[in-house]
Formats: sequence, structure tokens, C-alpha cells
Amino acid sequence: MPPAYRVDHIGSLLRPQALLDARADKDLTKTYPPEVTEAINKAEVDAVKIALNEQITRQIYPLTNGEYPRAIFYSGLFENLKGMTTFPSLPIPDAFRTDFPTTTGLLKTFGLKTRSCVIATDKIRFNESSPPYLAEWRQLRDLLPDQSLLSKAKITIPAPSWQHIQLKPGTAYTPESGYRNDEAYFRDLASCFTRAITTLYDHGCRFIQIDDPHLTYFCDASFLSGCAKDGTSTDDLLDLYIKVYSWIFQPIKSDSKYSDLRVGMHLCRGNMVGSHHWVSGGYEKIAKKLFNDTVGIDTFYLEFDDEERAGGFEPLRYLPRGKNVVLGLVSTKVADLEDKEVLVRKVKEAGKIIADAFGVGEKEAIDEALAISPQCGFSSHSMKGGKGMTWDRQWEKLELLGDVAREIWGMT
Repeated sequence: MPPAYRVDHIGSLLRPQALLDARADKDLTKTYPPEVTEAINKAEVDAVKIALNEQITRQIYPLTNGEYPRAIFYSGLFENLKGMTTFPSLPIPDAFRTDFPTTTGLLKTFGLKTRSCVIATDKIRFNESSPPYLAEWRQLRDLLPDQSLLSKAKITIPAPSWQHIQLKPGTAYTPESGYRNDEAYFRDLASCFTRAITTLYDHGCRFIQIDDPHLTYFCDASFLSGCAKDGTSTDDLLDLYIKVYSWIFQPIKSDSKYSDLRVGMHLCRGNMVGSHHWVSGGYEKIAKKLFNDTVGIDTFYLEFDDEERAGGFEPLRYLPRGKNVVLGLVSTKVADLEDKEVLVRKVKEAGKIIADAFGVGEKEAIDEALAISPQCGFSSHSMKGGKGMTWDRQWEKLELLGDVAREIWGMT
């Protein structure tokens, strides 16, 4: 299966100033989520219209809502499940994994002493009255100027492991929840993810991107050493997280009704306010399991804009035929515009590695398995983007990717 588009993007876009102004008196550090007033709702709708118009006019697909209804990319799912309770001010570092890169970074770089998380305090159940992201998807769907564009729209959701990986081992669920081990917790959570995805499908969604940046933490020395201090086997933990995807997608893959559903997974190393990242390390430690054992994922969005931070293309040799990779070559962290010829050369470098692995020619490998994108969203957090990034430069970077795609594939 080749990529859906030769140029893709990760979903979040810089917020128009009117939306930021409407939310200015809200504490977005809580993230789960700010109260949506009538004024904020109007600003969100207006902002989504602007984002859609920019994407359609510039022929940038797939279409997204920029994640404008969210405070941060992962808000909107866990807190909308029954049995889950938001804890807005868990203490850093005591409530979290030892030396967990995000929380240690929040404390050291931003001085934050608490972080919000969602913990299971009862049996986790799907909320029929408020399915995660359904209202957001309906808003996007209804704001499309032409419903023929619906098949070109994408929505993003967070990974099932998002809460669990951060929290101190054994604390993603309370004793009152009834869960006694991680598998029981994840079985119920996976069932809710299955329901959330199929509900979105039933309302016209055919393209879902799962944001799982924490998988790159298994490539980082500080995370690995912190787990060792906690007595956690990172091999077992990675296997568990990958297994959860099979629990989510086996029911979907076994039903021909969903045969036209596309699912991608985005991995990165963090893109906090001011272009901060949390971890470093190439994909070598996880690539074989990631590409071959993750059930239900067609496309992998991988960060490759900075070799020092993200490593080289060599791990792509583990990619099996039938799956594809979107190379995140353009940075959302820096405002400087990349060199088109350098980007073309990088695609060819990645294509050669895949060609050798597939036993095919370089052009065939590039056509079969590659696309390009920015390395992350432009504004994973509502308030800010990369250092020096502007509204206009955001679109220039996406249009540059289009120029590269036309040179390589003759299309976007």
C-alpha cells in the first residue's frame, strides 16, 4: 500500500491570533480541557474555516482542523472515558517514572512542579453520550466547503499508552478501579479505542493518525536508565505497548466494513514551546518491532529533520513491503526554510536503503513506500509553535514539500 499522499502533515497548525485571544484568560497548562465558552467556540469555528481554506487553496492534503479545538494534541480522549479521572496537579517528579524525560524537562526548563494526568479510578468504559473526538470530527466535516472533500480529511488521536508510560509503575489505575495488572487496564482501554475509531468511521472518517511520540523514548538513554532504576524491563514494556495495538485493531481488521480505513502512526521526540525536545536517539532500537509487529498501522510518520536528534535512515531496512513511511524532513522547530535539493537528496538516500531491503530498484522503492512531511506538528500545544515560526512560514514550508514531491513523483 503506497502512502495516501506524497506530501502529508502531522495535523496541528499554528493558531490564528483571534483564537489565542479568545483563550487568553484560560489556564491551558491543565490541558484537560479548558472550558469552552460561546466566544471560544465561535473563535474555534472561524479558525478551522481559515485553516481549511488555506489547505484547500494551497492544495495541502490531507485536510485537518489544525487541532484547534484542543489545548494540546492529546486532550480530548482519556478524560472522555467513563472510569477515568483527571488529576490536574500530580507532583513532579514523585508521581512519575524515575528520570522520565518529559517531567524532568518540564521541571528543569520551565520550572513546572506539577503535571496533569488521567488515571483509571473505576472500570474503563466507552462513553456513549460523548464519544472521543466525534464532536470535533463532525465540526470539521460540516465546515468543509464541499462534501466531496470528506475523503481527504484526517483526524489525530493520542496513543493508548500516553498516560501509562509517564506515571510511576502501577499507578495508571487506583486499587478502587479493580485493575490488578497492566494487561487488564489495557484490554479495557483498547476496547474503548476500538469503539472510538469505529464511531469516527461510521460518521465518515477514513483517515486516522495516532500520535505516539513516547515510542521514541525507548531509543533514549535517560528513559532506559530511569526504567532500570524502577525495575521495569523496557523490552517487556515496549512489547506490551505494541501488543495493545493488536487488541485495538484486530476487531477492525477482521471486519471488511473497515477495509478502506487508513491508519498512520506519528513518532517524534517532543516539540514543546520554544522548540524544546525531550529525547534523542535513532530508531534502531525499536524499528524491527515497530514496523513488523504493530498491527493495524499502514503508515509511519518518522522524524528525520535532524540526524543528531533522530538518527539516520538505516533503520528503514526493517520496513516490510505493504507498509510505508512518511519522512519528516522539514522542521517545525526552526523558521529557516530548507533547501529543496537537499530534501530531494534525502528522499533518494532513504529510497536506496528501502530498495536494498526490498530487492527492487530505487525508484520503485520510493514510489512504493515513501512520502514526505514536516517532522512534527506546527503547534502541538495551543499557545506556541517552534522558535521564530510564523503563520506565513508554516505555509511556505508545506508548499516547499509540495515542490519536492512534484520533482520526485510528479504529484503531491
